[in-house]
Amino acid sequence: MAKIEITPEQERLAKIAKALGHPTRVAIVCFLAKREECYFGDIADVLNIAKPTVSQHLKELKEAGLIQGEVMAPKVRYCVNCEVWEEAQAMFSQFFNGCACKTNKNCCK
Repeated sequence: MAKIEITPEQERLAKIAKALGHPTRVAIVCFLAKREECYFGDIADVLNIAKPTVSQHLKELKEAGLIQGEVMAPKVRYCVNCEVWEEAQAMFSQFFNGCACKTNKNCCK
């Protein structure tokens, strides 16, 4: 059997999946996806969690590229990074559509 090599695309998909691996981060992305922009204070208010915790979740999402932030002193404005959002959508679609179970429903029975 041939060895499996991890591709850059798989590493990218895993990074995005990890960023979405916490329910609070999913909630933040869903919240931001419904708006063109939002300020840090608004996110912290609707989540009802400590601001340092919100900051940590935003940092994880930014590092994955799912969101972007812009300092507009004294506030920080956040929004979904549309380019990465579309990239993630395509990668997850390809990932889930590539399963052999789509053609062989009885593969493990």
